[in-house]
Amino acid sequence: MTYVVTDNCIRCKYTDCVEVCPVDCFYEGENMLVINPDECIDCGVCEPECPAEAISPDTEPGLDKWLELNAEYAAKWPNLTAKKDELPEAKEMDGVAGKLEQFFSAEPGSGD
Repeated sequence: MTYVVTDNCIRCKYTDCVEVCPVDCFYEGENMLVINPDECIDCGVCEPECPAEAISPDTEPGLDKWLELNAEYAAKWPNLTAKKDELPEAKEMDGVAGKLEQFFSAEPGSGD
């Protein structure tokens, strides 16, 4: 098992989860974070820290595409190990439907 970041992170990118991760397995894209499933130790401390509730265990139904997306982009994006400010539009974008199709960016973030 691992944890995955899902669509509600897109255009919110709260980083409270990064601050508590004991193994630094978060990677930063332009407008979302992902978890490297090979580095995640399944401790679960990140899940309750996410204000957008965008982190779930991969054992929940329907998360296969998110596991694939997290693995793919963790290999491409820079590691993030410290908390940053959320995106300016985070509050307005929290809970918006269809974020993956409408707003996902494959561009990397700046990392640490």
